[in-house]
Amino acid sequence: MTEITHCIFDMDGLLLDTERIYTQVTQEILDKYVPGTKFTWDLKSQLMGRTAVESGRMVIEATKLPMTLEEYLDETADLQEKRWPLADILPGVANLVRHLKAHNIPIGVATSSTRPKFELKTSRHTELFSLFDSVTCGDDPEVINGKPAPDIFLVAKKRLGNPDASKCLVFEDALNGIQAARAAGMHCIWIPDANMLKLHEGADHGATEMVLSMAEFDPVKFGMPALVKTD
Repeated sequence: MTEITHCIFDMDGLLLDTERIYTQVTQEILDKYVPGTKFTWDLKSQLMGRTAVESGRMVIEATKLPMTLEEYLDETADLQEKRWPLADILPGVANLVRHLKAHNIPIGVATSSTRPKFELKTSRHTELFSLFDSVTCGDDPEVINGKPAPDIFLVAKKRLGNPDASKCLVFEDALNGIQAARAAGMHCIWIPDANMLKLHEGADHGATEMVLSMAEFDPVKFGMPALVKTD
């Protein structure tokens, strides 16, 4: 049993159902400028967890979009901003967050989203996100490199009191996030989308454990109090 004292959570596709919005918007852009081109899970899996700038460059290069990076980011931002406030909390998330908070286990968010995007995405869920002890965003000046570099998790750890990395448990849905957590010396729970899991079935993902939903996570395995499942 690994004894965990602190937990750090990614956000997109892990706490909030926002990855679906990223997919819809990207496909709409492709339909408009390069009809017939599909935004595949193979490409999407490479983008997840990265900054908007990094992701934008990769999409433009992979799909031959006839747009500059600035044009792509501006158009996607316009489409996304109308939909971010509609994002729902994913299954099992609220129960686990409240459980950890009730047992005084420090919890933080580490998201590649910028602070303004974080505020938009969480605007319907301010009560739940107020339970987190810290929120570290991708535009934080201390986060020099995006995932798969470990920067964001190391900064999040610092904001939670700078515990030993081996006592920190990261929750991620993206392979880039797993790599970042491992590079930071932390344990990691992988909660992949079903399409991601199918794409990488049988591969060595590098996570400490994989579960299909936050609701399946058992904190007892990591030295934390047993969870009473309610959602």
